[in-house]
Amino acid sequence: MDPAQLPALVAFANVARHGSFTRAAAEGGVSASALSQSIRAMEAQLNIRLFNRTTRRVALTEAGAQFLERVRPALAMLDAAYEALDESRGEPAGTLRINLPRIASDLLVMPHLAEFARRYPGVVVELALDEGLTDLIGEGFDAGIRLGERLARDMVAVPLSGPLRIAVAGSPSYFARFPKPSTPDDLTQHDCLRYRFSTSRGIYRWEFAERRQSSRAFEVATTGTFVTNDLRTMVHAAEQGMGLLHVIEDFIRPQLADGRLVRVLDDWSLTFDGFSLYMASRTQMPLKLRVFVDFLKEKYRAGKGGRGDEALR
Repeated sequence: MDPAQLPALVAFANVARHGSFTRAAAEGGVSASALSQSIRAMEAQLNIRLFNRTTRRVALTEAGAQFLERVRPALAMLDAAYEALDESRGEPAGTLRINLPRIASDLLVMPHLAEFARRYPGVVVELALDEGLTDLIGEGFDAGIRLGERLARDMVAVPLSGPLRIAVAGSPSYFARFPKPSTPDDLTQHDCLRYRFSTSRGIYRWEFAERRQSSRAFEVATTGTFVTNDLRTMVHAAEQGMGLLHVIEDFIRPQLADGRLVRVLDDWSLTFDGFSLYMASRTQMPLKLRVFVDFLKEKYRAGKGGRGDEALR
């Protein structure tokens, strides 16, 4: 291969990952027109079309997809070789791309990200907030963070937190209008704030487990007058007395502590596996990712950011 073709290969992989010349160009710091011309020159040299282009989207052709599968491992090896030079000096460096849901970002990462940046100035952290299970390799991520129960089978998981617990809560103004529920069956008489998944578009069914029969977990389909795909918005709605919410306890710990929200159905609250970092099973953890994992585990154990060690129990 002509070494001069390497920049075009990198550009090709970036356009394929983003599905957009505009977004790939912005990431690479070049113009979209220059990037498009580079890809067209590459296609002319190879005498094959790599992308189908419309005014709305850019998609790989069958030949382009096959070509990407062959060049992607080589590009990954080049990235790893450069990172290995930093690791040989014991200096974590490079861009660390993490895919995670908002709740993991708010609870696990953002309270400590500034300290991580000060400790490891050579690492650029890129967080992509996403509620679905993204194709890490195909989308160019180093790792993802999800609840343990949602990990894909071909992934290696590194636990970051201990078990987490669900809380059902409402505001004092809401309970001034409606009696507190005693069992999940009572929720049919309540206005429940519901969460819609961004990827599947389905409505989350509330999960419960009776303390006396902890193995008997079950789901409840709720009804209500408000639906959102954002947990912060849901908490704000609950604070305003719009209804009950069902969320990880740590996410509303400040509101429970100062009385803005009142917990109910405590005996029915489900405990489940906590957050894990996951990556492809064939991936060797680079130093930049290793220090990130160790840092998050250290901070979570220490109970920093106002969350408390009880979140680990």
